[in-house]
Amino acid sequence: MSALKKLIFPQPANVSTSAPASDAEPEENLLPPPRPPMSASPPRILIIGAGSRGRAYARAIISSCNGFVVAVAEPDDYKRTQFGRTMIWGVEEPPAEGAAFHGWRDFVEYETKRRARVRAGEPNVPAGIDAAFVCVLDEMHREVVVALTELGGLHIMCEKPLATSLQDCVDMYGALRSNKSGTGEQMLFSIGHVLRYSPHNMLLRKLLLEDRVIGDVLSVAHTEPVGWWHFTHSYVRGNWRRESTTAPSLLTKSCHDIDVLLWLLCSPPSCSESSQASSAPPHLPSAVSSTGGLQYFKRTRKPLAAGKATNCLSCPIEDSCKYSAKRIYVGGELAGLGSANTHWPVSIVVPDIESYSGGDAAREALLSELARDYDEGMPDSQIAQRNWFGRCVYESDNDVCDEQVVTITWDEDPLPALPSATAAESALVSDPMRGRGAKTATFHMVAHTKKICDRYTHLYGVDGEIYADSTTITVQDFRTGQTTTHRPRLESLGHGGGDAGLARQFVLAVDKVKNHGWATDKAQKELIGCTLEEVIRSHALVFCAEEARKGKKVVDWSDWWAREVEQNLAELSA
Repeated sequence: MSALKKLIFPQPANVSTSAPASDAEPEENLLPPPRPPMSASPPRILIIGAGSRGRAYARAIISSCNGFVVAVAEPDDYKRTQFGRTMIWGVEEPPAEGAAFHGWRDFVEYETKRRARVRAGEPNVPAGIDAAFVCVLDEMHREVVVALTELGGLHIMCEKPLATSLQDCVDMYGALRSNKSGTGEQMLFSIGHVLRYSPHNMLLRKLLLEDRVIGDVLSVAHTEPVGWWHFTHSYVRGNWRRESTTAPSLLTKSCHDIDVLLWLLCSPPSCSESSQASSAPPHLPSAVSSTGGLQYFKRTRKPLAAGKATNCLSCPIEDSCKYSAKRIYVGGELAGLGSANTHWPVSIVVPDIESYSGGDAAREALLSELARDYDEGMPDSQIAQRNWFGRCVYESDNDVCDEQVVTITWDEDPLPALPSATAAESALVSDPMRGRGAKTATFHMVAHTKKICDRYTHLYGVDGEIYADSTTITVQDFRTGQTTTHRPRLESLGHGGGDAGLARQFVLAVDKVKNHGWATDKAQKELIGCTLEEVIRSHALVFCAEEARKGKKVVDWSDWWAREVEQNLAELSA
């Protein structure tokens, strides 16, 4: 069992082998794995970006990891102060030297000077950090990560997506490969593909690739239901509404769904999972296609009764519109202020909402922000610079897909016979089609759902089928007629424990390298469980799917990869 799975599955998952399955769950399955023991010099972590994702990872580090958050870089004064008081220095004390920065550039400047002070033999220089979590806006990932690699000597975790263009992803790949330690080892890297680290998906991968409960997979249908009002918050009114300022919604919302499909269908088990498969190359796709577009959130769908209104607070049908900003952010029906919620999504509209004394003051601040609007006289560059959470969803400047289907196909790709094979390789080649037969995967991103990001997946194999949702994995075995239901532990609400799992594995890997003599390559494979090659592959497939969608064509994956990725990587190495 891999080091990652020993933490994810400290005890057997609950399994029922009779139908209908019992709803009872042993109490131990509801408990998270224990926090790894602290070393004498625990990893010291910097969070760059104190928004919702930065706070989520910081909470995960505090609750689940054997390291400490010791610094934050955030340009917003309120966010930085609140983060520091909550996560680092507390309410009573001011931040220590090297604990608070106005932004990532300030950190790089400080750290450069701090290292110079150490080299000069200056006494009492504060300790540096070991690793950084990059949680800034997507379009800033490239410049921040590249700058950290140029600084050198830091392990890096970058929130998904890696970058907002394929060229930026390739550039970052090259920079990360050159990020070396003092001994010449490549530093650790992790991407925010949190779905890999939830107990649910870890068990699903084990059932498919190790236990082979349904034999070879023939097809997969995977759905991400974004949620009817969640989509308007993030992709119509919010940060990720315009492809020109961020990226396609397939990348910003669903790149880790594409990654999970490739993780299940391309990547062989690691050395620690299966010695027989350790030498197998990935089974790569043969073709990619995609359809979809902006189907609903546009002016042609606007109710006639709304007239010329462009803002919810001045709309004649606001009180009957399900997309009313007052209903979503102020009311008590969904997750608004009226439900006593001051966190997401309310805090995205007014970041300092908790600083207002009394409910009336907070409500007025929220309504004041929602009333902000623009007219035809405002330059588009100004409109694109900020969010407009009170804007009519039919009059917004959004252009990303609210509906998309991606189809990925694989041809048969049996392993060739090896002239001089090891015992493990010989065992693998004795079944050259194992997991490498023709198969198809479809991914559906849909906005108009009651479910909010509660993904569900159907997997069809030669010996059975699996239905997996956010809480259960149900296996139908054609050979025995038996139905088995697994209920993996729900560690937290953050992507089913994926947030905590990713943070725990990354910080644990940093600790093993820093304190226990592990090579970074060993920690990358056994604890982080994802290589740079897998990161670039899953992101590249998103851009390939977008080319297929816009061109209304089926794209040959190997040709596209050679042209768009390998050629650029070769230029980086030249």
